[in-house]
Amino acid sequence: MTSRRTKILDALTGTMKIDPDQYSPITSTSRPASLGYALAGWLYMLRRQKNTRIQAVASIAIFIVALWLQITSVEMAILILTITIVWMAEFINAAVEAAINIASPDLHPMAKVGKDVASAAVLLGAVASILIGLLILGPPLIAKLIG
Repeated sequence: MTSRRTKILDALTGTMKIDPDQYSPITSTSRPASLGYALAGWLYMLRRQKNTRIQAVASIAIFIVALWLQITSVEMAILILTITIVWMAEFINAAVEAAINIASPDLHPMAKVGKDVASAAVLLGAVASILIGLLILGPPLIAKLIG
């Protein structure tokens, strides 16, 4: 019984015992530096990933329409959360693609699977965001245009 408990406890706590400083060539020890790295990643996405620039324009347009329609704060919060999830999926997709490109510079079927699945996560988020946007913005937009 003790052996089983030990295995379960190791499975639950094993990862937290790993010191990233032993395996990472660069580990930030400064919160401002960490914020700088995050902003550098965002700027990279805006400069090098065309889909992110499209998302930026779409996000701004949605916020302008939402303000014009004077939607509720709860509806605005849902839109913000939805847009953020799509941005996050796009960022994670780019990170996965970069890691796969380093790990597998040659064409490999499993590298394709990794890239395609990460891309599918973005597509899933985008489809959900369109549906949520239509549900929240559709009725008041129709009412404002017709009325």
